[in-house]
Amino acid sequence: MTAVPRSAADSGEHQPGPGGVSPVPPASQSPRPHILVVNGRKVRQPVFVIGAPCSGTDLLARSLKRSAGFHVTLGQRWVLPVVHAFARSPSISRGRGDAAATVLRDAFAQAWQVTPDCCLGCTPQCREAGGLDGVGPCVSQRGITRYGDASPDLLYCAEALVDAFPDARLVQIIRDGRDVVAAMLTDPSALAWFKPGFVNVDTEFPNPLLGVETEQDRTAWPDLSMAGKCAMRWRGTVRQMARLRGKLAGGQLVTLRYEEMIRQPAVAAAAVSDFLHTPVSALRLPVAPSPVPGRPPAAEPGAWRRTLSPVQAAEIESIAGDELRRVGYGA
Repeated sequence: MTAVPRSAADSGEHQPGPGGVSPVPPASQSPRPHILVVNGRKVRQPVFVIGAPCSGTDLLARSLKRSAGFHVTLGQRWVLPVVHAFARSPSISRGRGDAAATVLRDAFAQAWQVTPDCCLGCTPQCREAGGLDGVGPCVSQRGITRYGDASPDLLYCAEALVDAFPDARLVQIIRDGRDVVAAMLTDPSALAWFKPGFVNVDTEFPNPLLGVETEQDRTAWPDLSMAGKCAMRWRGTVRQMARLRGKLAGGQLVTLRYEEMIRQPAVAAAAVSDFLHTPVSALRLPVAPSPVPGRPPAAEPGAWRRTLSPVQAAEIESIAGDELRRVGYGA
C-alpha cells in the first residue's frame, strides 16, 4: 500500500500504513474522560476529522455522517464561530486550556442536540452530506450511538478538543501539499483567510492558521504569492499535526492519506472502521468536472502537475519541500 520514506522513518514521524492509516505510538498516560450528556445519552469517544484545507476531510465526513449510529456535524452554527475564533486569534486560548475546553464542550452540547429544526442552522455541505432535502433532522435521535464533527479548520483547536473530550478519537487526513495548494487556489473560502486584516500576523504571532512560525516567515509573508501563502499554510498544518501526534494517548489518532481514499476507498473505509471499532459506510467520491478541458479533475491525485505553473511549483518547493518529502510526497 503506502511506502514509508526513509527520511520520514528516520525522523520518528509515524506514516500511514496499510489502508493509509497509522496509529500513534502509545503515550504514558491517558486522561480521565469528561462525560457530556446530549439527547439523554453520554457522549463517549466522539470522532473528529481534521486536516488542512482541501485535504479531503469532507469525504470522510460524508461517509461517517451516513454510517449507522453516527451523528456528525460539518460547520454547525454553534460550532463554526467558536472554531473560527480560535483559528483567527489563537492567543485567546493560550494558557486558558480549561476555559477553551469548556467553550467547545458547550458548543457541541448545542450542536449535537436533535430537534425538529436543528438542521436549519447547518451549512449546505452538512445538509447535503446527510441527504437532507427538507427541514430535518437528518438523524434519528434514537439511533445515535456516536457523535462527531468535521467542521472546516477544526485542526486549529484540536488540542482544546482533546482537553474537552479526553477520550476523543481523531482522524487526520493528509494530502500532497501541491494538490492542496492547487485546490485552495480555486476555493474562495480558503483564500478568504488571506484577505488584508482578516488574520493579523503582527498581533497574532506565531500564527498556526497561516503557518507563520518564525520571524523569517513573518517577514516573507507579505511578498508571497497566493500559491506561496497556501503552501506555507499547508506546511504549518503538517507541523501542527506532527506535534499533535506526540501529545495524544495511544490509539487516539490515525492518519489517513487522501490518495488512498481516492484510489482504494473500500480499504480506507475498512481501516477507519477498525480504528473506531464501528462500521463505517463506503466512501462516496464525487468527481468534480475539470475546470480546464483536457486537464484532470482537481480531486485526482497528482492533478497539480497540470494545474500549477512551473513558477508556482517552484515556490511551493522552496517553502514546503522538506515537509513534502518528510510525509512521503517526493519530487
